[in-house]
Amino acid sequence: MARTQVSEAMSVVLVHGAFVDGSGWQGVHTILRRDGYSAAIVQNPTESLAADVARTRRVLASQTRPVMLVGHGYGGAVITEAGNDPRVAGIVYIAAFVPDNGESVATLIEDPAPGESKPPFLPPQDGYIILDEGRFLSAFAGDVEPGRAAFMAASQVPWGLEALNGTVGEPAWKTKPSWYLLAADDRMIPPAAQRFMSKRAGATLIEASGSHAIYIAHPIVVAALIEKAVADVNST
Repeated sequence: MARTQVSEAMSVVLVHGAFVDGSGWQGVHTILRRDGYSAAIVQNPTESLAADVARTRRVLASQTRPVMLVGHGYGGAVITEAGNDPRVAGIVYIAAFVPDNGESVATLIEDPAPGESKPPFLPPQDGYIILDEGRFLSAFAGDVEPGRAAFMAASQVPWGLEALNGTVGEPAWKTKPSWYLLAADDRMIPPAAQRFMSKRAGATLIEASGSHAIYIAHPIVVAALIEKAVADVNST
């Protein structure tokens, strides 16, 4: 199938994760639009999982074609729930959490394997958490241009504990095809955990060098997987 036929057959909806907003998808969005895809970006408040799922569903409702739903980091939990929408043809996880029924991001990170550390969260304040600004680059954005990474650290969006602890109902990956991009240098979600979650979900797994912010630092790699997922769905 020609690229124009594939791109016209499906829309892409991009869901960001914790501590950031949708602007981080700019590089991926630019590539997708260049390649003829309709691409929409969800701006989630990351205050609660339920609210973020509802916001994502509103964007899905505005799409006129089947959707490839893409999520990064905590956005993986959002798309795992929102992906049950009948408009969603497939789901793509980018260095993301992939919860099962009854799991939350909090339960997935509560017991790190030996030698793995938890993300550098500061103590919660008023029901929200952020990352230690001094450790943000090494934990979240090790391969992002330093000036941009410093700005990301300074402009963090506080992450609600209701989002961190929100549990998923029936996971969309049990009924929808899925793909996973494993970031080999991730210091937020250990690569071993990414491998476990992707395997459990039966996702098509691609591994690449990159930090947790691989979607910002390496948009070509991320866009290529999304376009592969669209092509795979359209070829079945």
